Amino acid sequence: MPNRRTRFAWLAVAALALTAACESQTPQPPSTPSSVAPSPEARTTTNRATPGVSDEAAQNLCSSIQAELSNWRVQGPTLGKPGLNIVVQTWAAQNGLVNIEVLRNRGLVDTITIAHCPDVRQEALELLEIPDLASGLVGI
Repeated sequence: MPNRRTRFAWLAVAALALTAACESQTPQPPSTPSSVAPSPEARTTTNRATPGVSDEAAQNLCSSIQAELSNWRVQGPTLGKPGLNIVVQTWAAQNGLVNIEVLRNRGLVDTITIAHCPDVRQEALELLEIPDLASGLVGI
């Protein structure tokens, strides 16, 4: 019996060491605080099309969606829609006050993209096979 316990102990130690080695070599994405306060410029520079949303924040949303278009082209709408949710949730969290507005009105994402990047919005709609970006958002 001691032999069996010893082997089990060595296996457990080896498994823990292997797990620790893998975790230390896996690059971790930078952690993003759940609510980052927007910069003073972002608070003061709002636009007429989307009151309360700075031009900088709107451009960040457009850039974030545009950066994902090639992924959605390859992944298709089934995997692309969750990707849209991640993009919008991350963007909203990074822009503090906008987060509450997106929770209240998913159509805000469409309003912003229509005003600031209609071509990016149109391509996203086609790739994700949705009538508007708001309909692609789940639980926001």
